[in-house]
Amino acid sequence: MLSKIAQSKHLIGRPAVTPGLKLFRPGGSLPRQRAQVTDVGKALNTDGSTISPLFNTGTTLNATNSNLHPVATALVTQRDEFWRKVSVWQGVSANDFLSYRWSVAKLLKFLQAVVPELVPLDKSGTRMQTREEFIKDVLNGVTAATMAIRMTPYILSRVNWEDPRHDPIIRQFLPMKSLLMPDHPKLALDSLHETADSPVKGLVHRYPDKALFLPTSVCPTYCMFCTRSYAVGADTDTVTKASLKPTRKRWEEAFAYIESQPGLHDIVVSGGDSYYLQPEQIRLIGERLISMPNIKRFRFASKGLAVAPTRVLDESDGWVNALIDISNQAKRAGKAMAWHTHFNHPNEISWITSEASQKLFEAGVMVRNQAVLLRDVNDNVETMSKLIRQLADNNIFPYYVYQCDMVERVEHLRTPLQTILDLEARMRGSIAGFMMPSFVVDLPGGGGKRLACSFQSYDRETGISTYTAPAVTGRDKENKVYEYYDPIGPL
Repeated sequence: MLSKIAQSKHLIGRPAVTPGLKLFRPGGSLPRQRAQVTDVGKALNTDGSTISPLFNTGTTLNATNSNLHPVATALVTQRDEFWRKVSVWQGVSANDFLSYRWSVAKLLKFLQAVVPELVPLDKSGTRMQTREEFIKDVLNGVTAATMAIRMTPYILSRVNWEDPRHDPIIRQFLPMKSLLMPDHPKLALDSLHETADSPVKGLVHRYPDKALFLPTSVCPTYCMFCTRSYAVGADTDTVTKASLKPTRKRWEEAFAYIESQPGLHDIVVSGGDSYYLQPEQIRLIGERLISMPNIKRFRFASKGLAVAPTRVLDESDGWVNALIDISNQAKRAGKAMAWHTHFNHPNEISWITSEASQKLFEAGVMVRNQAVLLRDVNDNVETMSKLIRQLADNNIFPYYVYQCDMVERVEHLRTPLQTILDLEARMRGSIAGFMMPSFVVDLPGGGGKRLACSFQSYDRETGISTYTAPAVTGRDKENKVYEYYDPIGPL
């Protein structure tokens, strides 16, 4: 069974390191990795495939705007300047930190500045590794990863830099080669078969009444476990991306398809990340969807609230005002708009999150969260319960907890199906039912989301679970049985 598969040479997959690549050079010069270590200073426009500034640099923090939506601050009584704990940001004021335009960080130089000379190698702290060893491990991980590296100053400031190797935030965004595990033979870059379910490029139509629109393939922060690693972010040493450039021509093809399908009522606008759309692009997409008689609901999917909540509060930036305006336009048209965001750990939440969430709440924007279950990040009752409760307290509705998708280079983050089953069983009833998320598996092969507990069979010895998806019938899927495979390591 799987124990035999684990011993097979086919488990390893493609080489993790490009032959002949030097990972380290004397004096700390690391030019090869810099192409994969990106910043948050650029975006793509909708007129073509050209690069343009994400923000109007002529605006100032004191700029006034009649469309601004101020936030009540009475609910947040303590605003600790937690970013000052990071040595390179000790002199950064709250005004600067809350400015989204300030959010540009160069990773390698940053790590050399903030990682202590010695950091724990094991959780007990009995073994240590040097700063240089830790950074080399990261750079080797960057070379092996499917995703480029991009982290915002906000999320970097939420890391415990005294023990970065075991920090739950670092574990999501910064690969360490020593922690990676051989890929399960069933893992795939496009595990959900999104490309096959795309009638036009950048539009996934799997469910009868819902489609996924991907206007861009850029994010403010890249997750190592991204389900869209086949397309999102810059090319890496292991993956040449099927980039989804935000050209107006491609968008119009997607809009035309949506309008041609009377059974389509619900659109998810994702990517990439909607945070990387400019305000006028948010308005363009939102107003276009509102104008379509067949569309009743749409959501903008963005991790921005978790990794850069400062943008919501930055009055010199128009993104959130565009979102609020579109939300109000949708309501006047009798339609629903929501923001679907992505928190995975309580440490991602701060007073800045609370103020940003309160601003959205007062403005009437529905915000829901979709978390991913990740090993040694949130795979225990205490952490997941705390996350869900803190989200609920900030009027962010816990919507889904996903079983980690079967994508390449994330075997060290996946958990057995039994983990998500146990979590739901122990947590249900501990918080109001309307604040309890659905625990789901997004079925490999394009079967869509199914409740994790709705499996047809689950063999805990082999780690194979089976599901059916009666409502998903396109592309010869009728009566298809879908299989999810536990990671081999924990078996």
